[in-house]
Amino acid sequence: MDEARARKDTKHRAIVQNAQGAEAQTRQETLRVVPTLVQTVEADGVRVFYRAAGDPSAPVVLLLHGFPASSFMFRELIPRLASDYRVFAPDLPGFGFTQVPADRHYEYSFDQLALTMDAFTRALKIHRYAIYVFDYGAPTGFRLAMAHPEKVNAIVTQNGNAYEEGLGDAWGPIRKYWRAPTAENRDILRQSILTAGGTRWQYTEGVANPERVPPESYTLDTALLERPGNKEIQLDLFLDYASNVKLYPKFQEYFRKSKPPLLAIWGKNDPFFIPAGAEAFRKDIPSAKVRFLDTGHFALETHVVEISSAVKDFLEANGIGRQSRQSTASQ
Repeated sequence: MDEARARKDTKHRAIVQNAQGAEAQTRQETLRVVPTLVQTVEADGVRVFYRAAGDPSAPVVLLLHGFPASSFMFRELIPRLASDYRVFAPDLPGFGFTQVPADRHYEYSFDQLALTMDAFTRALKIHRYAIYVFDYGAPTGFRLAMAHPEKVNAIVTQNGNAYEEGLGDAWGPIRKYWRAPTAENRDILRQSILTAGGTRWQYTEGVANPERVPPESYTLDTALLERPGNKEIQLDLFLDYASNVKLYPKFQEYFRKSKPPLLAIWGKNDPFFIPAGAEAFRKDIPSAKVRFLDTGHFALETHVVEISSAVKDFLEANGIGRQSRQSTASQ
C-alpha cells in the first residue's frame, strides 16, 4: 500500500510540475506579445495614421506599405518584430486612415509621398532606422534613403522594385497609360484594377492555396478604394509611377555608392515584380541577400513567419538588434 501511495504521489507531483511548467510557459509567451498602438501625428500638413510597437530605446524599423494596402498589411509582422525593435508603420497619403485636408491641395506623386514620410520621421524624432519596403513603399523609401543615406542603416525590400527587369507583364495596361494618358486608358484601369475583383486578384495570384489569404485584407482595401475621390488619387499615382522608373538609375547609383545592407525577400510568383528584380540588387550591392518564397505579391499574407525570422536574422547579422545593443552596452 505504501508503494502504491508513493507511486500515486509521484504521479501527482509530475502532473503538478507539468501544469506549473505549462503555466510558466504561457506566462512567458504572453510577456513576449508586444501590443501595437494606433496613433496619428501631424506631418507635412497631413494627419498621418500609424501603428507603433516596441521598446522606444530599441533600433527603429520603418515599414512602408504599397498599393492598394495600408499599415494593416503589417498587422502580423509588427508584433513579431517589436520584441526586438521599435516599429513604425504609417499609412501613406491616399491610403488607409491617413487624412489629407482638402485645403492642403496635396499633390499625389511619389516625390510628395517621400516628402511626407520624411516629415513623419522628423515629427516622431526618428533619426536612424532600417526600412522595410513593399511595392509603392519601395520608391518612397528609396527616395528617403537617397536624401538621407546617413539615416537609413539597412533595407529590406519585399517585392519592392528598383530595376527595369523586375517589372512583370502585369504592368502592361499601366505602361500603355504612361505612353498615352488619355481618358479612355485611365478608365480602363479604373474598370479593371480598381475593383473588388482586381484587388482580390493582387492578393491571391501566385498563391498555391488562395483560401489561405485572409479575406479581411483585400476586403478592407476594397472598401477604402471606394471612398469618394480615392480612385482618382490612385489613377494619378499609376501615372506618376513612371517617375519611379526614370529614377531607377539614381536608386542604383545610391546602392553602389552607399552599399546599405540589403535583403530582398520576394514572393516569386508575383505578376507585378518578378524575381529578376530581386536578383538585380546584387549588381549594385554584391553582398545583398536574396531569398524567394513560393507565394505571390502580398507575401506577408502567407509567409509572415518566414519573413519575420529572415528580417530579424538579417538585421542582427548587420549589428542592428537587441543582442547587438546588449553586447555594445557590456563593452
